[in-house]
Amino acid sequence: MNFLEKKICEEGIVLSSTVLKVDSFLNHQIDPRFMKEIGSEFADRFKSSNIDKILTIESSGIAPAVFAGLDMDVPVLFARKRKSLTLNEGLITASVYSYTKQEQNEISVSTKWLNPGERILIIDDFLAHGEAALGLAQLVQKAEAHVCGFGIVIEKSFQAGRQKLENQGYRVESIARIREMSPKGISFWKEESEVKSS
Repeated sequence: MNFLEKKICEEGIVLSSTVLKVDSFLNHQIDPRFMKEIGSEFADRFKSSNIDKILTIESSGIAPAVFAGLDMDVPVLFARKRKSLTLNEGLITASVYSYTKQEQNEISVSTKWLNPGERILIIDDFLAHGEAALGLAQLVQKAEAHVCGFGIVIEKSFQAGRQKLENQGYRVESIARIREMSPKGISFWKEESEVKSS
C-alpha cells in the first residue's frame, strides 16, 4: 500500500460506490506536507519527460500541480471554469461535462501562457469519466503544444476515464487507482496484485 492509498484509507469517506470524499487533505482542506509528497511523486514519474509547464483545472487540481511544479521547477497554469473580467481576450476554450455537478462548463486559458511547442504535463485530483482530462488536452492541442502525459492523484479505475485517455495514446500516471469501493471498504488496483482495505 503506497502513501496515498494509506491516507485514503485513514481519512477518506466512501459516500457511495462512485463517490469518495477526501476533503480533509485534497479538495477542501489541504495538507501541505502530504501535498509535497504528491508533487514529488509526479516529478519523479515524469522526470525524463522534459516538461515545460504543468496544466490543471481549478480548483482541486491546483494544489498537487503547484507542488509538482515546485519540485520540477516549471510554471503551473490552471484552466478557469468561470468567466473573469480580467481574462476576456486571447482565450483558448473547451467544453467539459461535469458528472458530479451534472452540468456543462466552458474551461479556458490565455494564449499568452500556453504556447506552441511546449511540453505539457496535465495534473488533476481525480480521474473518473475523463471529461476534464480530455478538455484540458483539447486546450493543449488548440495551442499547438504537446501533452506529455497525465498525472492523476486518485483514479477511479472502475470508470472509463483511463481507457478514453489511453485510447488516444496518452500516458496516464495515477498515484492511487481505486478498483472498487463501498462504505465497507476500498480495493486498490495494482498491475500484479490488489490491495484491499476495510
